[in-house]
Amino acid sequence: MENTLLSVSDFVALTNQTLEFAYPSVSIEGEVAEFKISQEKWAFFKLKDSESAVDCFMPVWQLRVPIQDGMKVVITAAPKLTKWGRFSLTVRAIRPSGEGAIKKSFELLKAKLDAEGLFATERKRLLPTLPARVAVVSSTEAAGYADFIKIINDRWGGLEIEVAHVQVQGEAAPDQIVGAVEYFNQQEKMPDVIVIIRGGGSADDLATFNDEKLVRAIAGSRVPTLVGIGHEIDETLADLAADVRAATPSNAAQILVPDKREIIQSAKAQVKSAGYVMIQSIEQFSRQNKEKLEDVHRRIAEKLNDAFDRLAVMRLAVAQLDPKAVLERGYALIRGEQKIGSIIEIETINKIMQAEVKDVSKK
Repeated sequence: MENTLLSVSDFVALTNQTLEFAYPSVSIEGEVAEFKISQEKWAFFKLKDSESAVDCFMPVWQLRVPIQDGMKVVITAAPKLTKWGRFSLTVRAIRPSGEGAIKKSFELLKAKLDAEGLFATERKRLLPTLPARVAVVSSTEAAGYADFIKIINDRWGGLEIEVAHVQVQGEAAPDQIVGAVEYFNQQEKMPDVIVIIRGGGSADDLATFNDEKLVRAIAGSRVPTLVGIGHEIDETLADLAADVRAATPSNAAQILVPDKREIIQSAKAQVKSAGYVMIQSIEQFSRQNKEKLEDVHRRIAEKLNDAFDRLAVMRLAVAQLDPKAVLERGYALIRGEQKIGSIIEIETINKIMQAEVKDVSKK
């Protein structure tokens, strides 16, 4: 077979065409080495195992999780031969792999975002007491979503719920969730709350919710956010950035709306309590009025008794001034002019006499 004569540039181009056809995208797991950032635009590192190493580079804006030398990662990349004859991998996505690397990346990003104030308590908002419009970001095929909807309907029901169906794990998941949050924030009539939920899973599955761009989208949402990821013991950076964290999707439903049965029972108790208070108030009012009436009656009686006593005294005084009473005590009444020669009339208790005045002298 005759060899084809190629220029160097043609060889590089042909090789890249072959690589692009055979391996348009590959996922590779390995350990990061010689990691560095150039001009704040490009990230360069080697991906190695015990026997081999390969050069990698990627735009910094695609680096969604902190990376350090020694961390085990999985990259999604396209192999390429550079025009300088160096083989490298153009990385499109990178994520920590293994419990140690995931935890390390989590702690690094947590410290960074915490220093920026994204998790500060004072920036968190209260959820509406009873939301009318609820935006849900989840996979509608997940059990966690089904549990959430069932509990919402059992506890209250009648809410206007708009669902953004997204992947909740895998390479595409963070961008899909970010897109859903941005969509709900850009609506002319925004929802009262955005709920982001996902059921349990491995640390690798839940790493989606430690994506820096996603965490920043949740923290920057104009709509209050409620996040319920995994089980109660699981903690993601999305939980920390949310206004309210729920332990599970089911707990998110319990936080979001009250239980109508509890509301009805509470209303009945309040009505019963109000009735009892009203009866008590009426009884107290009656007692107070009775006491007031008794006090009025007592005062009237005292005034009447005092008036009767004064009347008796007056009667006695009047009786003592009665002329008949004076006559009975031996006195006499004299009628006529009191001057010498005048005829006067003298009245006693049982006689009337006439007499002539013989003498008048001053007392």
